[in-house]
Amino acid sequence: MRTRRGLCYPRADVCVDKIVVKRRDFTGYNMACRKRQRFSPVIAGNSDLFDALPDDLVISILSKLSSSASCPSDFINVLITCKRLNSFALQPLVLSKASSKLLAIKAENWSESAHRFLKCCADAGNVEACYTLGMIRFYCLQNRGSGASLMAKAAISSHAPALYSLAVIQFNGSGGSKNDKDLRAGVALCARAAFLGHIDALRELGHCLQDGYGVRQNITEGRRFLVQANARELAAGLSSASVSNIATCSWLTWSPHPIPHPTNRHPNVPGCPLLSDFGCNVPAPEAHPANKFLTDWFGSRDGIPGPGLRLCSHVGCGRPETRKHEFRRCSVCGAVNYCSRACQALDWKLRHKAECAPVERWLDEEGVGGDGMDEVIAES
Repeated sequence: MRTRRGLCYPRADVCVDKIVVKRRDFTGYNMACRKRQRFSPVIAGNSDLFDALPDDLVISILSKLSSSASCPSDFINVLITCKRLNSFALQPLVLSKASSKLLAIKAENWSESAHRFLKCCADAGNVEACYTLGMIRFYCLQNRGSGASLMAKAAISSHAPALYSLAVIQFNGSGGSKNDKDLRAGVALCARAAFLGHIDALRELGHCLQDGYGVRQNITEGRRFLVQANARELAAGLSSASVSNIATCSWLTWSPHPIPHPTNRHPNVPGCPLLSDFGCNVPAPEAHPANKFLTDWFGSRDGIPGPGLRLCSHVGCGRPETRKHEFRRCSVCGAVNYCSRACQALDWKLRHKAECAPVERWLDEEGVGGDGMDEVIAES
C-alpha cells in the first residue's frame, strides 16, 4: 500500500535505513499517531515510576489520605498535582471515605465549587458530607427540604450528629410553624443518638426525662443519663489529652468557680461544660465542623440570621431560628435563648451562670408577634 506521497508502508521485519520496524498491536492506542511521545521514558532517559503504578493501588492510597486528612488543603494539594491524581482523587471510592476534617470548609471560603465538592462526596455515600451539606442547606442557604433530606440520609446510616440535629428540628418545629413540633419524634431521635454515644443527645434526653418533655417524667432515669453524659465527656477529655500529650494534672484540678468559655474577653481560657461542679476542669470539646461553619457564616453577618431572628446563645452551636420566637429563652434574665436543653445546660456552666441577673420583668424586643411569646426555660 502506498501513501499519498507515493511511499510504501514498511512491512514486518523490513530494514529501513538500518532501523528494524516491527508491527505492534495498537489496540487501545491512537492509530493516527506513530511518533514517540515527547516525554516518553526512552527520550527522557529515565523511567517514570509513578506512571507504572497500578490504578487500584493509587486509588487505595488516595482513599487512605482522604480518611486521614487533617484539613481540606491536604486533599486539594493532591488535586492540583497532576491530571492522573486529580481524576483518581475524585473517584466515588475516595470521596466516600473523606473525613470530617477534610470536609471542614470555612464559611469565608464557601463557593459554588465547594458546594459541588460536598455534593459529590454526598452522592458517593459519605455520611459526613451528607450531614455537613444538609446543615448548610437547611440553616444557611434556607433550602429546608433538601437539607433535611440530606441529614435524614446520614441519620439512616446511624450518624449520631445527624440524628441529634433532626431531634432539635423536631423539638422546635424548625422550618415550619409552631404547630409542626413533634416532641415524641424528637425524643425518639434523641434516644437513638444517645444509644450511639452522642454526648449532647444524652444530655438532652436526660433533661427531657427530668422535665417530662415529650416523654413520661422519670427523674431518676434522667439523672442517670446526665451522669452518663458527664462520664463520656470526661473520657473524651482524657482521650484527647493523651493523644495531644497534654498533662491531665493541669486541668484535673478543683475550681470553685465555673471556667468561662473562650471568647474575645477570655481567648486562652479552657472551658468546662458540666464537670466543674465535680472537681474537673475539662477542656471544652471541639465543635463539629458543621457547627463551626454555622457560627462563622452568621458571625460574618453580625450574628443576625434574619429580621427578628436570633442565634442559639451557646457559642459552640451556631443554629439560627427559622421563625420568630422559635427558641426558648432564659426565664431569669430573658437575655439569652437556646435551641435545646443541652445547649442551655452547657452554656449555663460555661458562661451564663456568671452573667445571669434576675429582673422583675422582661419584654420581647420586637413585641408579641409571629407565634406569640417565647417559651421560657429555667436555669439549673
